[in-house]
Amino acid sequence: MMADMVDPSIQVTVRCFASVRELLGQDVLVVAVPPGTTVAGLRDQLARQAPGLARLALAFAVNRDYAPGERVLAAGDEVVLVPPISGGSGGDERFRFDLSDGVLDARALEAECRTDQDGAVVTFQGTTRDHNQGAAVVSLRYEAYAEMAQKVVGELFELAARQFPLTRARIAHRLGEVPVGAASVVVVVAAAHRGAAFDACRFLMDRLKHEAPIWKRELLRDDGGERWVGDLPQPSPR
Repeated sequence: MMADMVDPSIQVTVRCFASVRELLGQDVLVVAVPPGTTVAGLRDQLARQAPGLARLALAFAVNRDYAPGERVLAAGDEVVLVPPISGGSGGDERFRFDLSDGVLDARALEAECRTDQDGAVVTFQGTTRDHNQGAAVVSLRYEAYAEMAQKVVGELFELAARQFPLTRARIAHRLGEVPVGAASVVVVVAAAHRGAAFDACRFLMDRLKHEAPIWKRELLRDDGGERWVGDLPQPSPR
C-alpha cells in the first residue's frame, strides 16, 4: 500500500530566458515530470500551459551543456529551453570573457592583451546599427544565461588556442540596452603574427555568435514595437 502512494515523478529546474520567459511568465520553474521524460517531452509538457512554446524554434541545454531533444532527464537537472540566440572563461589567465552592464572599453582590453612578444593586436567591435530587416532600430537590449555563457566561451578559448598561436584574448559583451552606435561586443586577440591574430579574432566572434546563450531584442522606431532576433545555436565539435 505504501509503495502505491509514493510519487513516481522527479523534479527538474527550468530556467527561462528571452521569449521563453515571456511565454511562461517566470524566470525559474520547478517542474515535476515522469521518470524517463526527455527534454523534448518537458517542452511538450510546458507547452500545454503555454501553447506558444510549440510554435517557437528551440534548442536545449541541460546542466549548462547543449543537449539533444531525446536526452533523458534526471532528478535535479537544470534545463534551459534555448530560443534563437543573438548572434550575437576558463581558468587560463590568458583568456577572459566578461558580461558587462556598462560601456565597453576596447582600449583597456587591448592593453591587457598586448605583450612585447606580439606583432599584432586585432580588435573587433560589434555595434548597434540603425536598421535591420527593413525596420528602423532605436536600440538593442541583451540578456544572457551568464553561467552557461562563461562555460561555452571558455571552451571556445580552448579551441582557439589549439588552432592558432595566440598570446592572449579577451571578449566582452554588453548586457541591457545598447543604443545605436555603441558597442555590444568587443573581441581582442594578440599574437606574434597578424595572420593568427586575424584568424583567431574571426573564429572567436563567429563561434560566440553561434553558440553563446545571449539573446537580443530590437527596439524599433515609429511605434514599431520590439522583437527578439537571432537563430538557434549551432554548437561546434569539441
